[in-house]
Order: sequence, then structure tokens, then C-alpha cells
Amino acid sequence: MTETVSLPIWLAVAAGALVLWAILDRLLIPSVRWFFRRRVERVIDELNTRLDLRIPAFHRTRRRVLIELLTHDPRLMEAVERRAGETGAPREVLAREVERYAREIVPSFNPWLYFRIGYYLARRTVQFLYRVRMGYSDERALSEIEPNASVVFVMNHRSNMDYVIVAYFAAQRSALSYAVGEWARIWPLQALVRSLGAYFVRRDSRNPLYRQVLARYVQAATAAGVVQAVYPEGGLSRDGRLRRPKLGLINYMVSGFDPEGERDLVFVPVGINYDRVLEDRTLVRERDPEVPASRSRTYVALTVLRFVSHQVALRLRGRWHRFGYACVNFGRPVSIRAYAARRGIDFRALDPPSRFDAVERLGGELLAAIAAVVPVLPVSLVASVFVRHPERPMSELEVKAKAQSLIDELEARGAYVHIAHADRDYAVTMGLGMLALRHFIRESEGLYRAHEDEGEMLRYYANSIEHHLRDGPSVAD
Repeated sequence: MTETVSLPIWLAVAAGALVLWAILDRLLIPSVRWFFRRRVERVIDELNTRLDLRIPAFHRTRRRVLIELLTHDPRLMEAVERRAGETGAPREVLAREVERYAREIVPSFNPWLYFRIGYYLARRTVQFLYRVRMGYSDERALSEIEPNASVVFVMNHRSNMDYVIVAYFAAQRSALSYAVGEWARIWPLQALVRSLGAYFVRRDSRNPLYRQVLARYVQAATAAGVVQAVYPEGGLSRDGRLRRPKLGLINYMVSGFDPEGERDLVFVPVGINYDRVLEDRTLVRERDPEVPASRSRTYVALTVLRFVSHQVALRLRGRWHRFGYACVNFGRPVSIRAYAARRGIDFRALDPPSRFDAVERLGGELLAAIAAVVPVLPVSLVASVFVRHPERPMSELEVKAKAQSLIDELEARGAYVHIAHADRDYAVTMGLGMLALRHFIRESEGLYRAHEDEGEMLRYYANSIEHHLRDGPSVAD
């Protein structure tokens, strides 16, 4: 009984590690979790005293609990039964598939990271890159939104900076939960995006079980009052025009909405525009049929690196300038309770073809509301002048006269035109200067004309406001 027992060193190290992990798991880790959980709860309580739209209890629920609730959702369990009957796949395999999808979709919102770090970085980034302006906001209508309503910001998609810009402006109202594509599912970006409240979406998935898991998550978040942000276009505009809406997420939201319930569903139209879109050349180039439809991550990373390096070099030489104005407008909210009452419909009670038609009509109205609040900025204004007169050389005075006439036409049609310093001449001069700086237009002997190789770029910026000059929004194919 007192003999010495020899153990291999690797076995002793492994046993020690297991003992240490057991001590941490039973004693220290729960205490650390409790400490950080208390800090998060205090942050939420403090934020709810000043935010227009309170952070709901849904965001206080631990991620693993949300995953369990979603995995065992009665409708999903019925879907598993149907799928098993249709395909012959074992129910246990399908149930694990549902759990995998739930883990992929469900975020882990961290209010401290969102408001203390995320908002600070967003503010510093947008103010460094742009002259950021709130152009128009229907404050009276926004203030009439019921305090417990489920609010969804619906907006046009010009740039990946949209996420940062809108979060920056909406931070005084609430935290936003975005649907994010698979581009963000890379380490370490994935964990960061999840902690900011975003959920991942496989936009082109045709798997019916996945679509049902996504639908049930969106419906649960909407019913719980989570403030969300949706891009109906589904992707970035390649030609500057609004794209045809993809209404999957909006369909999920309204198909679970109870018009007689205690919580209204409200869509807030948001219009965004920039004097310079960071990805403009890449987006326009993607329309070229000779350019490959997909690019490797290495190519994308190198493209971003070249762009950043060029901007740093300009900064070091004292030749760097901010990228003009970035402007956001908030339009009149659309209450789905009132919308359904006016039309005498309940989306839940409609059969699939009828609901598809009803959601398509709603989507068309939302897209028109978004188009109506897209701001007109100096670059898009002056670009429109050169698109209308592509071959004609014009003096600075003639450009300004045509731009002034265009401003009058836009304002008569109800468009918001951002006039820097309330000085039309200054705004047009700024737009002209930015187009010349990027070589979209050429100046020779006091006359300006569109650069023959940059017609697509000029149209890209002019197209962002073209719908204001038509009877309805122009939509890209």
C-alpha cells in the first residue's frame, strides 16, 4: 500500500490539467460569469432610462437558452416530422440539423460592447471619413410610435458603410439587429458581429428546413420587440439605382404578426446617400460580363489593402480629404396594424399565393417610401448635370446654372436636397470639385466635360437620385 507508483509525465500533466479545469469550472468560471452578467444587466438598465426604444428582455436572454427554445419550437418540431416523412431521413438527424442552423443564426447581443465600444468606433469612423448629416427626420411621426412596438428600419443599400452610418444615427433610439450575409462568417469577425446583435443569413439557401428555422427566429425576435434593420434590396446596388426588393425577411415578420396583439409592427423608411461610396468602382465593375462573378477572399483582401494604403499615403503627404457628405433621412413610419386594418387583411390567415401577393404590394410601398427619402447630395447632383449633357463642354457658370435649375426641379417634386451651409453655389462648387478630383470630369481652358472613360461612374452617382425626377422609383434589373 505504500509502494511508489510511476506515471508517464504526459499522463501526470493531463491529470493535472483535468483537475485544474474542474476547479475552474466549479468555482471560478461561474463567479466570473456572474460578475460580467451583472455588469451587462446594469448597462441595460442604464440605457433603458434614456433610449427611445427600450432594449427588450429578448436581448437579456442567454444565447444558449434562445437556441434551446428555437430548437424545440413546436412549429419546427412539426417541420422535422414532415421532412422526415418526405425524405425518409431519421428524425434525430433532422433535429441535429435544426440545432446547427439555430446555433448559426442566433446572435449573442452584448450591450456593453455595442454602446460603449461599437458606438464609439462607429462615431469616430464616420466622422473621420465623411461630413455626416441628418438630413430629414419625421420626428412627430416617430414620436407617435407605440413604446412597445416592434420597430424595423427598412433602407436602401448603397455601401457596407450603411451598417455603421445607420447604427451611429440610431444609437440614441435603440440597438439595431441586422441580418448579415455569409461574408461575415469568418474568424474573428463572426464573434464580433454576433455580439453586436446581428444574425447570419444564407441568402441563397433553398433548404426548406433552414428557411423555417430562420423564419421562426425572425418571428420570435419581432414578437419580442427587438429593433431590427433590413435592406429590402438584399444586396448593394451595382448601378446606383434601387434594386428589386427581396422580401423574405419582411414576409417572415408580417406572416407572424397578430393585428389584435398588444405589440404593433412598424416599418421606418430610411434613405442613405454618399458623395463617395467606398466600393463604387468595384460595384460598377461587377456589372461587366467579362469580370468573374465571384472573387477569392485573397483578391478582396488585397483590393482593400491597396485602397487603404493609397489613402494612408495621401494622408502622409497632406493630400487626403474626407469623402464629402454622408446623409441619412428618416421617413414616415408605416404601421402594419393600421395597414392591415385599411385593407381588411390578416397576413397569418392568407394562403401562400395570396400572402405572396400581399407582401409584394407591401414591399412595393415600402420601396417607394424609401426612395422618397433618399437625399440629394452635391456629387449626385452635379453628376446628373453631366449625364444629361455627356458630350457638351460647359463653363463653371453654365454647370452651376444647370445644377440650380435641377435643384429647383428636385425640390418641387418633394426631394430633400442637402445644401451645404445653406449656400447653393458652395454645394455645386463642392460637387464639381469632387468629380474633378476623381477624374470623372475633365477641365480644359475653363470648360468641363464628362471623361470619356468614366461615363459608368457618373451614371452610378446620378442614378441614386434619378427616381426623384420620375413619377416612381427607378429599379435596377
